[in-house]
Amino acid sequence: MNKAVFLDRDGVINEVLSKRVKFVNNPSQFYLLEGVGEAIRLFNEACIPTFVVTNQGGVGLGFMKEASLIKVHKRMVEELAKYGAHIDDIMYCPHKPKAGCACRKPEAQMLLDLASTHNINLSSSIMVGDREPDIEAGKKAGCKTVFIGDETDNSAQANIVFPHLLAAAPWILEELT
Repeated sequence: MNKAVFLDRDGVINEVLSKRVKFVNNPSQFYLLEGVGEAIRLFNEACIPTFVVTNQGGVGLGFMKEASLIKVHKRMVEELAKYGAHIDDIMYCPHKPKAGCACRKPEAQMLLDLASTHNINLSSSIMVGDREPDIEAGKKAGCKTVFIGDETDNSAQANIVFPHLLAAAPWILEELT
């Protein structure tokens, strides 16, 4: 079984709640965060499967159509390719917040499904997120967890905290290689 890195999207890969964009509801609102392309390329070069697991409640709430979400993800893939980076698979929960579904983080179903599909050993893998539900989902799946943000915001008690994905990359690489 393989080890993998699971990445939340908004706030880990792309800007959200910034001066430039509040939420990403169409491709023109998608902006890679600094260093993300380089970090994901490092995971790719180390042959670490890299997945995106993202709650996209805007679909269920009617702020965007699923077709627009697919276009946003296409834009993400295109932006990452500029850095020689790629994502192995993307899984998203389109349901409304509080819908009670098994796939919405903090539940772990997206990670479990990707692990089953791609032969991933979750206890040897890492979930990276910038919010408590991301970390809780990683823990429920049995992964180590990385919180992206400030130590004072690490209320879910992730294993380790870094300010951004590129800063976390050396630790992730050491854990997974």
